[in-house]
Amino acid sequence: MRKVVGIGETILDIIFRGEQPSAAVPGGSVFNGIVSLGRMGVNVSFISETGNDHVGNIILQFMRDNHIPTDHVSVFPDGKSPVSLAFLNEQSDAEYIFYKDYPKQRLDVLFPKLQEDDIVVVGSYYALNPVLRDKILELLDQAREKKAIIYYDPNFRSSHKNEAMKLASTIIENLEYADIVRGSTEDFLYMYGMQDADKIYKDKIKFYCPRFICTAGAEKVVLRTGTISKEYTVEPLKAVSTIGAGDNFNAGIIYGLLKYDVRYRDLNNLNEETWDKVIQCGKDFSAEVCCSFNNSISKEFAINYK
Repeated sequence: MRKVVGIGETILDIIFRGEQPSAAVPGGSVFNGIVSLGRMGVNVSFISETGNDHVGNIILQFMRDNHIPTDHVSVFPDGKSPVSLAFLNEQSDAEYIFYKDYPKQRLDVLFPKLQEDDIVVVGSYYALNPVLRDKILELLDQAREKKAIIYYDPNFRSSHKNEAMKLASTIIENLEYADIVRGSTEDFLYMYGMQDADKIYKDKIKFYCPRFICTAGAEKVVLRTGTISKEYTVEPLKAVSTIGAGDNFNAGIIYGLLKYDVRYRDLNNLNEETWDKVIQCGKDFSAEVCCSFNNSISKEFAINYK
């Protein structure tokens, strides 16, 4: 059975609407997508770290409840589990404040063994952080060697835009490893000062990775590959919170790749009809998550969607 392996942070998101907390949910960009895939019955593994504290225990229990093994999570004795405060505005988009206290030794943990056609998900600052770079490369090298599909979401936040130049070579290295790149226009605005999907693809992505999906919130989804150039409309909806929208778009795409049996060797010649179905899964997962405070798809949605 093919598996999906994610690497990233786990964090407790405390969500505020107005000045009052409305919910506290385990989150983390790659983690949110892995939780959704776990709920869909996909064979998932997640490589991460958390503190040996109350917040860490909440996160580990949440993983067990969602069919995610905890054997690849490093529980560090000194330092605290990270927490974020997410303040939702009128449009239900979040502004974040992060509280982090990591130890010196990071990600001291065994990696799952990869097989051909497994899918490896990397993204966010976690995939760029110099402190973690050796570990990220260890996973990417294993994925490349085994012919696992590497899915990269830069998920580049405004808080890092001043470092965009300094991180440019690491971003390029990730793009070179990637088999599919999915980013939002917001990511590329902070990374490159660009928002036009075609220009981003031609100038920044195509040379390294030919398969590119660009999302723009409630606007269209853009697909560019070696042979296909296509736009997809996004159906309007009343969002409660958009926190997990992009992460679950990723989860939907990955679910689609598994559902329609897209293998590593198929990627170069994937036809338009299959892409249409895969993108639809991304849109479905993303829309579902916008309808609640949860960072992942609901268990009811998972049962009905299957």
